[in-house]
Amino acid sequence: MNDQEILADLTEKAIAGLKEVYDPEIPVNIYDLGLIYKIEPLLTGAEKPGLLVEMTLTTPNCPLAYAIPGMVHDSLAKIVDFGEIEVKLVWDPPWDPGRMSDEARVALDMF
Repeated sequence: MNDQEILADLTEKAIAGLKEVYDPEIPVNIYDLGLIYKIEPLLTGAEKPGLLVEMTLTTPNCPLAYAIPGMVHDSLAKIVDFGEIEVKLVWDPPWDPGRMSDEARVALDMF
């Protein structure tokens, strides 16, 4: 596999891990909610690839803002043997329902 194929495979595996994480107040995974802004596997020459995930929450006042990034980290660590995993919480651009997948809209009856 070349580097591009490896990065694509790692991205797919990261997405699978992200789909295992749910905001406890919403019955849809964070990926389909559109909370993930960036998934960047990093081939740094180290033994294990790194991973950067930039994500947001539905609101800055989310009562679980302290916990969800840790849940993301733990889920990703189970899926792929990444070296360093950085989960970065960002607020720009603000999340809006237009970022949700069709599956999330159906699950939340938002059609």
